[in-house]
Amino acid sequence: MKISDQIILGIDPGTTIMGFGLIQVEKGQMKFLQMHELQLKKYDNHYLKLQQIFSRTLALIEEFHPDQIAIEAPFFGKNVQSMLKLGRAQGVAMAAGLYREVPITEYSPKKIKMAITGNGNASKEQVAKMLQNLLKIKELPKNLDATDGLAAAVCHYFNDGKTDTQKTYSGWQAYLSQNPQKLKSG
Repeated sequence: MKISDQIILGIDPGTTIMGFGLIQVEKGQMKFLQMHELQLKKYDNHYLKLQQIFSRTLALIEEFHPDQIAIEAPFFGKNVQSMLKLGRAQGVAMAAGLYREVPITEYSPKKIKMAITGNGNASKEQVAKMLQNLLKIKELPKNLDATDGLAAAVCHYFNDGKTDTQKTYSGWQAYLSQNPQKLKSG
């Protein structure tokens, strides 16, 4: 599917900070709409954090009506508990998109960095600077989680909707058909 005349919401899920950014594509050109972050440090209950992620993602969908969601996949680290928490954060953000039937595409951190900078091992600062130049952003945020979310949206634009290595879901049925192991028979 060729990406044209649509809004893309990019999300960098996290349980401390969820970064997000939106771009609009008009006549094949990217235009910066917004980037921000959801601060979750003040919540000491993990489930409350997940509820906040779900609610904020739904609010973004209702405000901007994105045609696509691009989300950063959790990277595989050494800490299993951190990985589990990140997976849950990503899952509730995805659930909000699926609930509103917005197609979701998942990208690895390396793929996002490669799409933005040409280097899959680029730093957050390098990604942020490249986005600042590409989208003519006046001032970068203090925390770069917002630029990471924006980077997911721009990566999706650069990949032109091609879904060769990343996973795409258009709704609950598509998710379940691509992940039959998630179905629990009872």
